[in-house]
Amino acid sequence: MKSRYKLFAIDDEPSVLLIIQHYFKEKFDVNVYNKPADAIASMHEGNLPDMIICDLNMPEISGTEFVEFIRSSGFFAEIPLIVLSATESSEKKINILNLGADDFLVKPFNPKELEARINSILRRIGKPALETIDD
Repeated sequence: MKSRYKLFAIDDEPSVLLIIQHYFKEKFDVNVYNKPADAIASMHEGNLPDMIICDLNMPEISGTEFVEFIRSSGFFAEIPLIVLSATESSEKKINILNLGADDFLVKPFNPKELEARINSILRRIGKPALETIDD
């Protein structure tokens, strides 16, 4: 049996985490966190994701700081990252992509678009894409 991909979703908005968890539960083992520090602690304990989706604007540790941490850590640096933001700012998008995020998506988002972006990243890194999820 093929093992499932593990997805970390990090957002301080419970509704966003619920959408991601509900939509991707058939295809991913989804771990949700409302604080980046909790996701980092889980990763340090050996719970490593195949993909991370995180919000840009969060309390305590911002999405920018989280991306910088992941990309500067030798061990976690290759984990694909998609950043979500309620603000559609070209400057923020350019900055976060230059810091190492693999993609950027504005909230509210269409889960099918998020799935397509995940598949694009998986193909780029040489992993099998997800089967398309039907509603």
